[in-house]
Amino acid sequence: MTKITPEKNNYHAATFILSAAKLENLPSDDGYEVAFIGRSNAGKSSAINKLTEQRNLARVSKTPGRTQLINLFKLSDNKRLVDLPGYGYAKVPEQVKKDWGKFIDDYLCTRKCLRGLVLLVDIRHLLKLFDLQILTWASQANLPIHILLTKADKLKYGARKTALQKITAEIKKLPGEISTQIFSATENIGHAELKEKLNQWFNELA
Repeated sequence: MTKITPEKNNYHAATFILSAAKLENLPSDDGYEVAFIGRSNAGKSSAINKLTEQRNLARVSKTPGRTQLINLFKLSDNKRLVDLPGYGYAKVPEQVKKDWGKFIDDYLCTRKCLRGLVLLVDIRHLLKLFDLQILTWASQANLPIHILLTKADKLKYGARKTALQKITAEIKKLPGEISTQIFSATENIGHAELKEKLNQWFNELA
């Protein structure tokens, strides 16, 4: 595989494209997309902001589940980051949750330009039923998935290492291409590793 240089993917230059409530509102299904998915309080927006080093690119809400749209960010003419709606803890009607689920499912099942999923999991809680469902789906779709254990700054070094070991042991039992790492949006933990993974996905088929 060709060695990736940082200049090929300038995350600092990411710009907001649009928010979509329906699949037909998305850009044409070509190029490359990497999507971020996770429970409502897992820190998706914070991770995207840290990745791009833009404090307000992805809005961070104090109310979990407030974002109900698919938000897309442009890296280049054919590369995009995708922020999928949070799911799990949102205080919204059950019908809205069902609509979110269908929306996400339709995106994952039909979006041909999707190259990989970043699944964000709070390192203090580890894998939940929703996370396992996403991992199962990704395996069936032959889509690589990278687990980002967020909020690592909330734990001491030893506890972080133990959590990572537990997750690593658990995913070894699962089929599919799954990788994992620890990450903190507020401290310098895992930022370069995340960029390296995204570079791999964005460029391996370019």
